[in-house]
Amino acid sequence: MRVVIAGGHGKIALLTSALLSARGDSVAGIIRNPDHADEVRVAGAEPIVVDLENTTNGVVSTHLRGADAVIFAAGAGPGSGAARKETVDRDAAILLADAAEAAGVQRYVMISAMGADADIPVEDDEDVFVTYLRAKGAADDVIRSRTELLATIVRPGQLTDDDATGKVTIAEHTGRGSIPRADVAAVLVAVLDAPQTAGTTFDVISGETEIDAALAAFVL
Repeated sequence: MRVVIAGGHGKIALLTSALLSARGDSVAGIIRNPDHADEVRVAGAEPIVVDLENTTNGVVSTHLRGADAVIFAAGAGPGSGAARKETVDRDAAILLADAAEAAGVQRYVMISAMGADADIPVEDDEDVFVTYLRAKGAADDVIRSRTELLATIVRPGQLTDDDATGKVTIAEHTGRGSIPRADVAAVLVAVLDAPQTAGTTFDVISGETEIDAALAAFVL
């Protein structure tokens, strides 16, 4: 399997790249900063330097040709302002969907956010987190609407850097909870191996069920 990960230098992306490459898959990571290329290589992925905020569908689709799946793991980051929540968390995710369709890549896995909703009322223009949830929700809505894509939208709870447990709770709505980034990465790999998850959106937090079993139970 060949997988291209947008936001390839992010913590979850690097963990996912390592899992995929360790089992023999071909992985590429789209990154904005060329200085991050070596870390992407160490994780087992081929770095592709493209700024998703300043590029075109045609450029991105060229790098996706021959891929079996794409993962959107990019994000503006906690220190960014509201404008970049829209240009990265919303627009770049939609651009990746456009490029995947143009390249003939159907499988799309989106790392979204628990509580993402394009229709959250904006009561304070300075509430960047609300802007983030709205941007993520808007991207999710567009991706779900693309009939050419086999998309799975994964909405993790509060992320931690704890060691992986291999056990999660998956549901349409889990309620608040945390989850190690390493377990999110394992969920992404399991989703790629479970085509029956296409068309689903789910929350995921730490729990008591092995990842494969939790996914299987959710899609029944």
